[in-house]
Formats: sequence, structure tokens, C-alpha cells
Amino acid sequence: MQLIYNVKDKPKFGQLIVFAIQQLLAIMAATIAVPAIVGNGMTASAALFGAGAGTIIYQLFTKFKSPVFLGSSFAFIPSMLAAFAGGVSMQLGFLGLLTGALSAALVYVIIALIVRFAGVKWINVLMPPVVIGPTVALIGLSLAGAAVKDVFSYGPQDANGAFIMSTNIWVSFICAIVTLLVVIICSTYGKKMVKLIPFIIGILSGYAVGMIFTLIGIATENPALQIIDFAPFKALVAEGVGLSTFLAVPKFTFLTALKGTGEFSVSYLATIVVAYVPVAFVVFAEHIADHKNLSSIIESDLLEEPGLHRTLLGDGVGSLVGSIFGGCPNTTYGESVGCVAITRNASVITITVTAVMSMIVSFISPFVAFLDSIPGCVMGGVCITLYGFIAVSGLKMIQKIDLEQNANLFTASVILITGIGGMAMAIGKVTITAIACALILGIIVNLILNKARK
Repeated sequence: MQLIYNVKDKPKFGQLIVFAIQQLLAIMAATIAVPAIVGNGMTASAALFGAGAGTIIYQLFTKFKSPVFLGSSFAFIPSMLAAFAGGVSMQLGFLGLLTGALSAALVYVIIALIVRFAGVKWINVLMPPVVIGPTVALIGLSLAGAAVKDVFSYGPQDANGAFIMSTNIWVSFICAIVTLLVVIICSTYGKKMVKLIPFIIGILSGYAVGMIFTLIGIATENPALQIIDFAPFKALVAEGVGLSTFLAVPKFTFLTALKGTGEFSVSYLATIVVAYVPVAFVVFAEHIADHKNLSSIIESDLLEEPGLHRTLLGDGVGSLVGSIFGGCPNTTYGESVGCVAITRNASVITITVTAVMSMIVSFISPFVAFLDSIPGCVMGGVCITLYGFIAVSGLKMIQKIDLEQNANLFTASVILITGIGGMAMAIGKVTITAIACALILGIIVNLILNKARK
């Protein structure tokens, strides 16, 4: 893939701001969804600030050589819920979030030290292209259901932070398809800036169509047409117009967590560590897959330079920093990787500006309200392209593999079928995701078959 902007390239200032907004929109829905799902006083604005701060830490550790944004990790949701289990106070729960993030970060530090002294050759043996390729494809394919579900949803969210299904699926479908087609046309036939910002144009186009349906629905008193939810804007002026209408300090996790130190106990610590540490090993496997995928896009092996030990340290410490501010452990985002692939803009300064912008907008109430008001169907149209590119990137890794050999054929088959089939397993309170299970099985099958062949 020929990049328009490479990792070290610096777009002009005006372009840079627009590119950063596009990245922000690409990662926004997932980043703010995690605190909404966990609830218990967690906020989207704090998660945005934590994601931005964590991404900057990651960039520092990777010497600004890895163009990817870190956002709230879905893998840790069960762990985060465990911090609030048993009816503990919000203060103690928030302290549990920080303790858990610290224990997960220590896992990353230990693995990074092993990699630093043992190198990455053992990883290439365990995870050759025949294993990583299908796994990367699986990441995109596993998100397909979520994208399609969003296509048939609209603006309001339920108590778990999920978009509510539309009562008029054709209206939401039209908004999603308009968004999708605009993204595709701009990316394929657009010139200059239009080609580089297809997501912004697509989202605004879908939002405009949704606004038309919504205004018609309000005028005719037809709720089925009201795609856009204005509740976030109404909340800003519910108690009158004031400073908080425009600026508000996010509810940072550590401020509340400090009040819970008196309730902390050894048994609670053990519960948190057991909930977080095993998941860190699962996310490590996804870390490898994401960076292999990104490496193929920028045509530079990130596991060699800046090195897997640096990306792991950046991910681990960045995740901890994200939790300190927003409560959510961070991870490298497939949406961000997909945005790089589609726009062919791998400029790392774009990611850095996106991180700073994410921190700034977390204080700007109207912008956060606008983001909250974007209908699920519009984001569904965008995600079809983002997740699709992730899946195709993985399939491209398999192109040079000889699938006439049964060892390769069975390895790829096992990963795809078990992953798509959803073979997730629970061991106590720890859930091993379908992707992690598929990857582990793929590694085992590949090692057995290749050793037998030799």
C-alpha cells in the first residue's frame, strides 16, 4: 500500500487539524462506550482525556514511530465490573480500577523485559504469518455483527450505553448507507483533501440526513423518524446557561479513588488482581496482532523498530495513565489502524495531535454533546469500512502463504472457524475471548503440524 503521508511526514497545519478530527471521530464511539457500559459513575469525558493522555505516553515510549491511537479496552470490561461487585462504594470501586490497571501494567512490563533480553524471534516462531494473518482478519470479522447492529439503530442509548434499535429500520438504514457510500466515494474518487478525510465527510453527510428525518419526525410527531437524540444538548441547558454549558472538568478517576483508601483490604486487592492479570495476557496476544497488522500497512516491522518491548511498555504504561484519569485501561485501536489504512495517512504527528485534541475536547461540553448525539446508524456506516479493512488486512497477510500445505491450511482454518464461531471460555471469573482462544489454538496446531513435518 502506497502511503500519502508516511510515519515521519508532517502535513500542513490546517490539514493536520482536519486529519486529527477524523481520527478522533473514528475512535470516539468505542472509547466512550466502555464507561457507559460499566457505569458506576464513570464518564465519557474522563475516558476521552485518559485515552489522549495514554496515547501520548505510548508515543513517547515508541519514539513516535507507531501511528496508532489508544482507546478504552473492551477486554477489561468484566474486570472493571468486578471492581464494583458486592455493592462496594464508588470510592473503593474507583480505587479498584486503578489497582487493577497497575497490576495489568506490571504484566506488560514483565513481558517487555523478557522481550528486551530474549528478542522477538520466539514470537515469530509462535506467531508466523499463517497464525497472525487469520487472527487479524478475525478481529475485523468479529466486529461485523456490532457494525450491522448499529446500522439498524438510532440516537438514544440504553442504560448499558448501547444504541437502541430503531422502530423504523429503513430510516436508520438509509442514514447508514448514505454514510457508507460517501466514505467509499470520497476515499476512491476524491481529490486532495477530500480523499484524505472521507470519514468526516461521511459522518457529516449521514448526520445531515438524520437531521432531516428527525425534523420531519418532530413536525409530524412521528418518533420513528427521530433518528438524532437531542438529549445531550438539552442536558447542557437544563439548569440554565452558564460556564458549565461550555466548559466542564471531567470526573477524573483518581480524585474519587483517593477517598476510598480507608476501605481497601487485602481480600479486595486479591479479587482485583485475579480479575485483571489474566486478561492482560489475553490482550497481549491482541497487541501482537494489531502491531503486525499496522506493520504491514506502513511496511515497517514495529516489533523490530522501535521494538516490541517499547510498544508493550507504551501500551502498559499508557493503559495505566488512561485508568488514572478515566478509569478505563487503554489498548491499541483497530478503528485507528483502519483509519490509517483507508486514508493512507500514517503520519504519527496526526495521532499525537489527535491525543491532545481528545484531552482538550473532554473539557468542551458542546463538543462532547455533539459526539454523544451522533446516531448509531451513522457510526454503523463508518464501522463497516473500518472493520472491513481490518479483516482484509489480515487476509492480505495470507496471500504469500502456501495453503496447499496441510499444516498452513489447517492452522488458518482452525483460527477462523473457532474465532468466528465465538469460542470464548470462562475460567473462574476470567473470560478468555474468542480471538484469544482462536489464537492459542492456532499456535498449538501450527507448532504440532510443523514439528511433525520436520
